[in-house]
Amino acid sequence: MMYRIAFPLLALAVASGCSGRDATGPATRDMSQSATVSTSRNVGDDNDGRNSRRSGALHVTKECSEYLGRAGDHCTITSSNLKLITVGSRAVYEKAASAAGSLDSDLVLYAAGRGNNTAFGHVVLDLATGRGVVTFSGGTGKFRGFHARVDVSPLGGPNFAWDGEYSFRENGEED
Repeated sequence: MMYRIAFPLLALAVASGCSGRDATGPATRDMSQSATVSTSRNVGDDNDGRNSRRSGALHVTKECSEYLGRAGDHCTITSSNLKLITVGSRAVYEKAASAAGSLDSDLVLYAAGRGNNTAFGHVVLDLATGRGVVTFSGGTGKFRGFHARVDVSPLGGPNFAWDGEYSFRENGEED
């Protein structure tokens, strides 16, 4: 009798936890609108800090000698001004580059170190010029509620820069 009640309640709890707006994996839709950055509130705006937001400029460099244009290839983060994006983190690209010389793919940023700290994003990149845009919207662990929009630019050789803005709420709430 107890199982007849407990199992449906457990199934309902799992289903409700899996629905909703919080990202639990890469999205395949165009995320440029959902990943817009709002800097209207900063840490300390609320007296209790529950709804505080961190935001600011984001500057990251990455090395892409292991990226060969295949699905699953990655670039490695070599520097970042955001403490959560640690040196050695990897940006893994879900789709292969197109024969036309562009990349339009979801990506997952796996933070180096302990824990399940990943950020989910999307990249549109012209491989001939090395220029494009990456947007991030959500993640797991320390990246819950993370949003960013960065411009991609070449630095020479296999090195690239991400420069833009980021924000996320301390408690992971979505805008």
